[in-house]
Amino acid sequence: MVNNNRKKDGSKFDDNKFKYIIYYAIAVTIVVFLINDYLVNTETEQIKYTDFLNMITQNQIKEVHFSKDRIVIYPKENTSYNNKVLYTGRFEEDKELPDKLNKANIPYDQVIPKQDGPFKNFMLNWVLPFIIFMALGRFLFGRLDKKMGSGVMSFGKNTAKIYAENETGVTFKDVAGQEEAKESLVEIIDFLHNTQKYSEIGAKLPKGALLVGPPGTGKTLLAKAVAGEAKVPFFSLSGSSFVEMFVGMGAARVRDLFEQAQEKAPCIIFIDEIDAIGKSRDGNITGNDEREQTLNQLLSEMDGFDSSKGVVILAATNRPEVLDKALLRPGRFDRRVIVDRPDLKGREEILKVHAKGVKLAKDVDLLDISKSTPGAVGADLANIINEAALRAVKNNRKEVIQEDLQEAVEVIIAGKEKKDRILSPKEKRSVAFHEVGHALVAALLTHTDPVHKITIVPRTMGALGYTMQVPDEEKYLVTKEEMFDQICVMLGGRAAEEVEFNTMSTGASNDIEKATETARNMVTIYGMTEKFDMMGLESMSNRYLDGRPVKNCSAETEAQIDEETLKIIKEGHKKAIDVLSKNRDLLTKVAERLLEKETIMGDEFMSLVKGEEASITGDNVENNENNESDDNLNNDTKLLE
Repeated sequence: MVNNNRKKDGSKFDDNKFKYIIYYAIAVTIVVFLINDYLVNTETEQIKYTDFLNMITQNQIKEVHFSKDRIVIYPKENTSYNNKVLYTGRFEEDKELPDKLNKANIPYDQVIPKQDGPFKNFMLNWVLPFIIFMALGRFLFGRLDKKMGSGVMSFGKNTAKIYAENETGVTFKDVAGQEEAKESLVEIIDFLHNTQKYSEIGAKLPKGALLVGPPGTGKTLLAKAVAGEAKVPFFSLSGSSFVEMFVGMGAARVRDLFEQAQEKAPCIIFIDEIDAIGKSRDGNITGNDEREQTLNQLLSEMDGFDSSKGVVILAATNRPEVLDKALLRPGRFDRRVIVDRPDLKGREEILKVHAKGVKLAKDVDLLDISKSTPGAVGADLANIINEAALRAVKNNRKEVIQEDLQEAVEVIIAGKEKKDRILSPKEKRSVAFHEVGHALVAALLTHTDPVHKITIVPRTMGALGYTMQVPDEEKYLVTKEEMFDQICVMLGGRAAEEVEFNTMSTGASNDIEKATETARNMVTIYGMTEKFDMMGLESMSNRYLDGRPVKNCSAETEAQIDEETLKIIKEGHKKAIDVLSKNRDLLTKVAERLLEKETIMGDEFMSLVKGEEASITGDNVENNENNESDDNLNNDTKLLE
C-alpha cells in the first residue's frame, strides 16, 4: 500500500513539475521576445517611399541596400533620424530609381542572402534560442533562490549534505563528557557493522534515536561521531529545510530523502532541530498545513522502511516536550539519548579535547578550570580555550598559561574588563562594601560555597564588580538550609550598604532578581514551606532552554505564594544584616583592602577573615573552608554583582 501511494503522489508531483517548467519556458520566451522587439524598434524605423525619394533629392543618404522585399537606407550623420537604420518597401514600377541614385552619387547594392546548411540553421534557430532561454531563466530564478532559501526550482529534491565514509572526520575520540550517551549509541554502530548477527537471532534495530539536551552540549557532533565510527554515509539536514515555498514540497523532500537513504543503506539520517517539523498537532486548528503534511509523511516513511536494511535515523532537539506523541512512540523514535551538561570529570575531558591543538604551559591545571565552570557545556568550554589562546597571543606569549584560562572563564561569565569606566570615589567605596558584603556572608554562614575572587573592576556585561564563588565538588541535591543561605549571600551586598552607609543603591537589582527566583522556587516547585507542604504550584517548561515555570494554581493561591516568597526574602535580608552588623570591623577592614588592591583572591580573603577571631566563631570559618557544597540546581557558577 505504501509503495502504491508513493507512486500516485510521485506522478502528481511530476505533473506539477512539468506544469511549472512549461510556465517557466513561456515566461522566458515572452521576456526575450519583448527585449528583442524593443531593441529592434529602437535601432530601425520604417519610412514612406515618398520620404525616401525626398531624402535622395536632399542628399541625406549615405548608402542604400536592396533586399528581396525592402530597401534598407543608411542616412548620413546629423540628420533628423538620429543615426537609425531606415527601410521602406520596394516599388517595382519605379524603373528610374537607379538613375536617381547615380545622379545623387549614392552607392547601392543588391543583398544576396547566404545559403546556410541545415545543421547551422538547426543550431541557430533551435539550439541557440533554447540555450539563451535556459541561461536567462537560471539567472532570474537563481537570484530568487538565494532569497527563498533552498531553491524555487528544486521541486522537492532533498538538500541533505551527504558525507561519504570517513568524511565526517569525527569519531568518539573527539566527543568527551558524554560517556552515557556514547554507550547508548554503540549498539547502533555495532548493528551497522554486523547486521547479520542481529538478524540471525531475530533482533531489530531501533529505527530512530532522539538526542535531547541543552544547546551546545554536542548533539550534532555526537551524530557525526556515530557515522564516523560506523563508516557509513551520513545524511545531515535541518528540520526547517523541509518547509518550502510550495505546499507539498516538504513531504516530497521527505520521500526523496528516504529513497536516497535506502539506496545507500546502511547509512545514517540526521535531522537537526526536528521540533521545526515535529511539533504536536494537538490544538492545531489550521488543518492540513505544510508542516503537518511534512510530519505525516515523515511518520509514514518511518513505518514503511525496513530497519534490517541498516537505515538509522538520528534526530536532535532541545524541546522534547513539544514533539508529537506519534513521533515518539515505539517503532519510530524508540530510544531517547540524553545529552546533558557534563559533570566535573566530563568538563575536564572536554577541555583536554579542545586543548589538543593549543600549546599549553606545563603547569596548566585543567581540573581547576573545570571546577570554575560548573554548568558549562561543550561549546562554552571550547570558547574558553579559544579565548585563552587569543589572550596569550595578545600578550606576546608562545603558550597558554593558567592565568589566561582563568581570565577566559571570567570573560565568558562577566565580560571583558571595562577600563574606560571611571567610578567616583564615593561610588567605588559603595561597590567595594557591596561586594565584601556578599563575600563575608558567604564566609560566615555554614551552607555556602567558598569565595574564589572579589573584584571591583567593572566588566562589559554591566557589572561594576562581582564576587565569584566556586564549589569544592559537585552535588546534585540542594537542601532547604543551603538554598536559604544562598539567598542570604545574594542579599548580603544590599545589607552591607545599609550597615555601612544607612542607604540603598541600584546595584542590588540582579541580586534581588536571583534571590526572588530562588525563594519562589522553594515555595512553588520544591515544597519547602509549611503552608503549602508538598503541593506542586508550578512546573518547569522548556527544561533544556530557559526553564520558565508554568503556573498550576489559582489567582488566590498565587497571592499567597507571593506572601510566602516575601517572608523568605525578609528572613534572608534580616539574617544578612545581623551577620554583617556583628562583624562591622571586619567588613570595613576587608573593604579597605579591596579599595586598595581592586581584586582580592579567595586565599587572601580567608586569611583576613581568620585573623578576626574575636568577631566571628571559628566553627563558621572552618565549616566554610571545608564545605562540600553544591553548584546550584542549574550547575551555574555563582557570580554575585
